[in-house]
Amino acid sequence: MSTVPRTELAPGYSISRMLKGGWQLAGGHGGIDRTAAIADMSAYYQAGITTFDCADIYTGVEELIGEFRREHRARHGADSLAQLRVHTKFVPDLALLPSIDKQQVEQTIDRSLRRLGVERLDLVQFHWWDYRVPRYVEVAHWLAELQHAGKIELLGGTNFDTQRARELGDAGLPLRSMQVQYSLLDQRPRTRLAAWCAQAGVKLLCYGSVAGGFLSERWLGVSEPAEPLENRSLVKYKLIIDDFGGWDLFQALLQALQKIAQRHGTSLSAVAMRWVLAQPEVAAVIVGVRRGDHLPDHLRMLALQLDAADLAALDAVLAQRRPDSGDVYEVERDIEGRHGRVMKYDLNDKPH
Repeated sequence: MSTVPRTELAPGYSISRMLKGGWQLAGGHGGIDRTAAIADMSAYYQAGITTFDCADIYTGVEELIGEFRREHRARHGADSLAQLRVHTKFVPDLALLPSIDKQQVEQTIDRSLRRLGVERLDLVQFHWWDYRVPRYVEVAHWLAELQHAGKIELLGGTNFDTQRARELGDAGLPLRSMQVQYSLLDQRPRTRLAAWCAQAGVKLLCYGSVAGGFLSERWLGVSEPAEPLENRSLVKYKLIIDDFGGWDLFQALLQALQKIAQRHGTSLSAVAMRWVLAQPEVAAVIVGVRRGDHLPDHLRMLALQLDAADLAALDAVLAQRRPDSGDVYEVERDIEGRHGRVMKYDLNDKPH
C-alpha cells in the first residue's frame, strides 16, 4: 500500500485525504460494469485510498461496496480491510420530512448495515432537503441515539449551511464532518462555514472539486456546450460555471490551470483538486469515477504541492469571478429554481 496522506476526523479514526466516491456508480452517468467497479475499488484500496463515500440513495452503491468487502476478504483474508472506512449518508425523502419517525430512521440505518455487510457504520452523513420543515435537530438526535447504541461510529452532515450546522452543534450533536461542494468555481464554504468548522472542530469533506469533469483538459478550448448535456452531473456543474462568471472566464481558469499543470508534469484536474485540498478545514476531497484509469493521476495529485506563483496565477483569474451565491447549498434548496430542478428528492422508495 503506497504512502497516501491521511488525517483524523476523530481520535483513532483515520481516513485517506482522497475518498473514492460512489455517486458515479449510481446510474444516470452511463452503464455500470459491476465486476470492473469492484476491481476498481480494490485497486484504490490497495493504492492507499482506503476511504469510500456512498449514500443510502445512491442506487445499488451500498450493495456494491458490500460485494467488494466480501470478495476482497475471501481473496486476501479477514483482516485485509482493516483500514477501510465507508462513509454513507442518511437522506430521508423530501416527502417524508414532515412525518418521519424514530422507527423509520432506525430502519434506514439497519438497511445500510445490511447492504454494506457490517455491524456498525463508520460515518453517517445527515442531509435535510427543506429547512421549512424544521425537524432536522429532532431527527439528528435519533441518529445520535443509534450512535450510542453502537450502530454508528461517527456522525457528520451533508450540505448544511452555517446557521443550521451551528444549530446542530448547539443542540449537542457530535458532528465530525460536513460534506460540501467546494471547488475553484464554487467557494461558498469559504464564506462562513469554514470558520464555524474551525471553531467547532468539524472537518470538510469536499465533492465537486473538478466540477463533474469540467475542470479537465477535455473542456479546454472547447465552445460552450448547448443543451441537452450528456448527464445530470454536467447540467448541475454547467450552472456553477454560469454563476462563476460564464464560459469565457471559465476558459481563462482552464488556461491558468493548464500552465500550472504543465510546469508540474501533472493534469489540469490534479491542480484543481490540490487547490481544494489545501483550503483550511478541508480533510479530504471526494473523487467520483466509473473507470480505474484515473488512479495514477489521483496518486500524483496527492503528492503535488502548489507554490506561491501557482496560487497567484489562479488568484488573478478568481479575482474576476462573480460573488458567491450565498451560503453552502443555498441556491440548490430552491426546489423550483434552476439549480433545484436538477435534483431528485424522493429516491428511497426506488428499487435497489
